[in-house]
Parts: sequence; structure tokens; C-alpha cells
Amino acid sequence: MIKYIKETVDYLHDKGFDKPEIGIILGTGLGQLINDIDIIKEVSYNHIPNFPTATVEFHKGKLIYGTMAGKKVVVMQGRFHIYEGYSLQDVTYPVRIMEKLGIHTLLVSNASGAINLNFKKGELMLIEDHINLQGSSPLAFKGVETLGERFADMSAPYDAEINSKFKTIAKNNNIKLHEGVYASVVGPQLETRAEYRMLKLIGADAVGMSTVPEIIVANHLKLRAAAVSVLTDECDPDNLAPVDIAEIIAMAGKAEPKMVTLFKELIKTL
Repeated sequence: MIKYIKETVDYLHDKGFDKPEIGIILGTGLGQLINDIDIIKEVSYNHIPNFPTATVEFHKGKLIYGTMAGKKVVVMQGRFHIYEGYSLQDVTYPVRIMEKLGIHTLLVSNASGAINLNFKKGELMLIEDHINLQGSSPLAFKGVETLGERFADMSAPYDAEINSKFKTIAKNNNIKLHEGVYASVVGPQLETRAEYRMLKLIGADAVGMSTVPEIIVANHLKLRAAAVSVLTDECDPDNLAPVDIAEIIAMAGKAEPKMVTLFKELIKTL
């Protein structure tokens, strides 16, 4: 993997990706943040050596380098999931690339379903902890110790100072921002009523199919990390209706301006 990482980083250096400070991963239906970035360079994933390619129709496939709020940022417009057939090492490969390019902070967004029925669709949830239900770890491969400490500490995977800043920004901008625990599952099928009940019992406030692998690798690389979910549907097992994916994407788009405000204002402070 070290050889692959070097090839990828050398390619991006040649393309003008110069010492970004902050990495951003944009989740399902959350692409409007790009409008607030002064883009210096963008490269399609399928042109980047050793990079996976996004296969989900509502995920773009570009790595973008530019400035936002006076900071150099590198942005994944579209992410990878294990339900697309990728390994956890593939899914998290871009985080390793962003760290080698120079980032010190990783900010992640996603769309998720609300398990906590006090949370409503269209609202945001700041992730304060997570539960990994994806069946493996992105650190479970031979040679991982050459890239960072094998037994990565996960006692505080989400940066407390950044989370505190997010809460202050939300309050100052009248944005409802819940805090909660995010459970990451494999997908791509959505959950059964019994699975929603189980998730509630084990302490999850929201459920999705991403984010946790990237956060694990960010901690492995000693990056500061934070993540925010757009709650796109309410997962009430006693009143469960069939889920319309188009409606989920529309809900993510409707909530997106609030997410953009949080990220933009936060980046000014980093």
C-alpha cells in the first residue's frame, strides 16, 4: 500500500494539490458545499492512480482542491462504500492520501436514518460516538503497522473541541443540532423493524452505511476528526413505511444549507 500511496500522492502533487490543511468528505446528496470553495484544481477519481471509482448514481466522483474561508481544503465529492463491493481498505484509501498531502483535520458529512424518535427528518446530528457494525476494520490488514499504530485508540474518536465549536455555530445560526451515536452498517438494503429495535437497544441514535471506517483511519493517522449527519428519514419500527430513496435524497438537499453553514463557519476557526 505504501507504493500505491506514493504513486497517488505524486500524481496529485503534479496536478497542483499543495499542502491542504483540511479534508472534507461529502456524503449522500450533500454537494452544495462546493459552491463555497474557490476551486484551484479538480480531478475525476477515475483519473487518479490507485483510486476507487464512485458507483452510486447520486455520488459524484471528483477530488477537489481549493480554498474555503481562507484555508486550503481537499474535498471528496462522492465517497465509497463497502456495499459497492469495495474493501474497507479501498473505502478509506482517500483518507490516507489526504493525510499524506498534508491535512491535519478531517470533516465528514453523511445522510442517516433517525433511530432516536426525538430526532426528526431534515434535522442535523453531530456524531459524538459510533458503533461499528460493518463486520470488520479498515485497520485489519497485514502491514498496517507501517502506516500507523496497529492498536489505534478509539476512546475519543470525534474531536471534542471541534464538536464544541459546531454546537456554538449551530446556536448562533438557529440551527437545530442534535448530538448522538451513529451506527454504521453494511447495507445497501435498509433495516428491518427488528433491526431498528436492536439498534435502539444498543444505544444508536442514527444509522447509516458510511463514515465509521474513515473516522477509524483518521484516528489511526492522528488526525482531528468530526462528523455531522443529515437525518433523512425516521426509523420508527412500529410505524414503518417503505423508504423512497428519491425522498431521502430530496431531504438531504433540503437540509444541506444548514450543513454548509456549519462547515463554512467552522473552517474559519480552524
